[in-house]
Amino acid sequence: MKITDLKCAIIGDNPIVRITTDEGIEGLGQAEWTKPYLKPFVLYYRDAILGQDPTDVERVISRIRRLGSFKPWGAAVSAIEVALWDIAGKAAGVPVYKLLGGKVRDKVRVYNGGIRVPLKGNDPEHYAENMAEMKEFKEGFSIIKQGISFHSQMAAEVPNYFYGELPKYDGPPRGGVRPPVGGPLTEQGLKHTIACVEAMKDVLGDEVGLALDCGPGMTVHDTLRLAKALEPLNVMWLEDTITGDYTPYVLPELFREVQMQTSTPIHTGEQIYLRQNFKDLIESKAVRVIGPDPLDVGGIAELKWIAEFADMHGIMMAPHGVADGIIGIAAHVHLAATLPRNYIAFEYPAGKPEWWYDIMDGLPDPIVENSHIKVWDTPGLGVEFNVKEAKKHLSDEDKGFFD
Repeated sequence: MKITDLKCAIIGDNPIVRITTDEGIEGLGQAEWTKPYLKPFVLYYRDAILGQDPTDVERVISRIRRLGSFKPWGAAVSAIEVALWDIAGKAAGVPVYKLLGGKVRDKVRVYNGGIRVPLKGNDPEHYAENMAEMKEFKEGFSIIKQGISFHSQMAAEVPNYFYGELPKYDGPPRGGVRPPVGGPLTEQGLKHTIACVEAMKDVLGDEVGLALDCGPGMTVHDTLRLAKALEPLNVMWLEDTITGDYTPYVLPELFREVQMQTSTPIHTGEQIYLRQNFKDLIESKAVRVIGPDPLDVGGIAELKWIAEFADMHGIMMAPHGVADGIIGIAAHVHLAATLPRNYIAFEYPAGKPEWWYDIMDGLPDPIVENSHIKVWDTPGLGVEFNVKEAKKHLSDEDKGFFD
């Protein structure tokens, strides 16, 4: 079997990869809907993989892996890798999880990061109300993540929140890439943050876990102060406080300085590309939870390797996935089914726009029940386009995507 073409279309804001072969088997991959600018980066790799056997996934990816980088650019390599596994599974007549070593679990836990209710304000009562609404979602999420501090509007809208300035940006929307914000919190800012977390925990009690996305942008000492203050609340983790989302470096020694002094789990990893860039973070035990995204880290096999390595060091796994879309859900499910016992849950992404659920077939209905997704047995990823419906959403530039 040989690869005959690599195509990429932007459907909605989702970069979609389609790899075709001389045997008529095709594979699908996806990047986050926050990256509509990614198409030329995907197509950059086309000539490097044409004529290769797509079922030799590692051989094909080794031709392009070194040309990726930290989020967002590793997403192009990752989407291609997922599409190759889709082809390999279909060619073998087995679901992708079989090619990754087989199932450890028949259903996989997800947490809510992608189905949101808009906050009506930045005060503790607004956070409590918001959490109460999400607690009642039909998916029955057992863990809910909420943005606070520099991963929220607190810095911009809460008076005297931090010692610093908000950067000004007057250009066009940039696909989810925010100008960097950060600095030391004022005492008022720290107390406000703690009060909002306490309000959310009062609503959730011990029935639903609360995870907190915090930055990047916090200082080491503020991260430690917040982590120590929240110890009695048993939050799931504090995510990306110091570095993280769209930060092209890790600084594990700074995370370790915090983690060694608190029982509150510290979490990072969504921006990191490849296992080598997790090595110091894991070996130094700088955090208690890591959250690589299979659509940024280099693919699903890369994430599985990292999960096994983390497990040997007592570090938990909560993969990032908030914007990974419908094909991303399928990749996450097959991957999570095979991960070791350090797996907590993956961040559930929603189809965006809503019509994505009308153009894809193969997911269970309902998708999430009691915070879990049942693992299906369809060959490959097990999801396919309803081409007739999907064509309605192609731009003129991408009209030939399904040809």
